[in-house]
Amino acid sequence: MEHIGEQTIKFENPPTILEAASIVGPKESQGPLAKFFDQCIEDEFWGEKSWEKAESKFVKETVGNLISKSGISNSDIDYCFAGDLLNQCISSSFGLRELNIPFFGVFGACSTFVESMCLGSIFVGSGSAKNVLCATSSHFCSAEKQFRFPLELGNQRPPTSQWTVTGSGAVILSSSGQGPYITHITPGKIVDMGIKDANNMGAAMAPAALSTLVTHFRDTGRKPSYYDAIITGDLGHIGKEILTELAETKGYNIKSNYNDCGVLIFDKQSQDTHSGGSGCGCIGTVFSGYFFKQLKEKKLKRILLIATGALMNSTSTQQGESIPGIAHAISIEC
Repeated sequence: MEHIGEQTIKFENPPTILEAASIVGPKESQGPLAKFFDQCIEDEFWGEKSWEKAESKFVKETVGNLISKSGISNSDIDYCFAGDLLNQCISSSFGLRELNIPFFGVFGACSTFVESMCLGSIFVGSGSAKNVLCATSSHFCSAEKQFRFPLELGNQRPPTSQWTVTGSGAVILSSSGQGPYITHITPGKIVDMGIKDANNMGAAMAPAALSTLVTHFRDTGRKPSYYDAIITGDLGHIGKEILTELAETKGYNIKSNYNDCGVLIFDKQSQDTHSGGSGCGCIGTVFSGYFFKQLKEKKLKRILLIATGALMNSTSTQQGESIPGIAHAISIEC
């Protein structure tokens, strides 16, 4: 591994994304990417007594499916990196407590999926692990209950709001395999522009995405055209537009090859999701269900995956704090 530029790590022996798996809930099952997910669940409870228990089941079943698809056993996986949005990452720790694999609970809000892959790739790239599991999840009902208002109140959602994805995505990173490979990672810095509206996550996170995007290009010497696709995780329609405009002010035109997982996972008009999707499960399911397949089939050969997160909780919002943003990036190449 080599530290290049300000924040980027380049892998001399790039880890392979060996396999991926995804399970989504009812609304996601009706969206434009439904056919790419491994399993679509018709009930938010999935037979459980609470939304929180259901979310744990999502991550448990996704990881079980992933290990089965990969053809390797639990004992061949050295470490697990996983996280979610619920207090103290209980979806991940409860869902994976029977896995019997050394576990790192990770929190980066909606950036958790790529943060986990960043950390996992360092373990694999350094020779400290042969196989690493990275997983995350979110659930619309449990997230609304924790961060905004219980669904029973029937609060009206403003146009800037996003719909937390119900689902889980997971990947296995390996020291062996034929790609796609993680060639670079660019961990992000916390960026806080003073946004306080918890119903406008796109505006809060876009500056952090810009910071990481620009840093990655400067560190690597690459231009946006190097990538077949530049993908952010859950800026939604509003945040996507903000990032596109901000990038242009820095001299980077990303209009032709940029998209966002929060934009892709739902049909804004027919599904009434306002500014699009959000949550740890957003980029987790869209990458694991859609983009991984595009890479394996060589329909895409180079993508820059940037996961964004709003580092706030219900207490900070009630106390009038602003919303710090974070964004982590990984370069994936075939």
